[in-house]
Amino acid sequence: MIHLTIYSRPGCHLCDEMKAVVTRTARSFPIVLEEIDISTDPALEARYGLEIPVLVIDGKKVAKYRVTEEALRRMLESR
Repeated sequence: MIHLTIYSRPGCHLCDEMKAVVTRTARSFPIVLEEIDISTDPALEARYGLEIPVLVIDGKKVAKYRVTEEALRRMLESR
């Protein structure tokens, strides 16, 4: 299983776009998707506040702001 984490916050249009890309692309891979709302944790807000959304695959930060389906597919295939 590939573990994906998206750090985001409510009302973030870029976050919604990244979640949609991840959802569409991940259907072809054995993944576990975790969405973390940074607005509920001051430490996460300080760490990711200006960079969201942030995509992490298996503990490694791989994208911020935007990711294309093609780029995500390549990242998942290389796992």
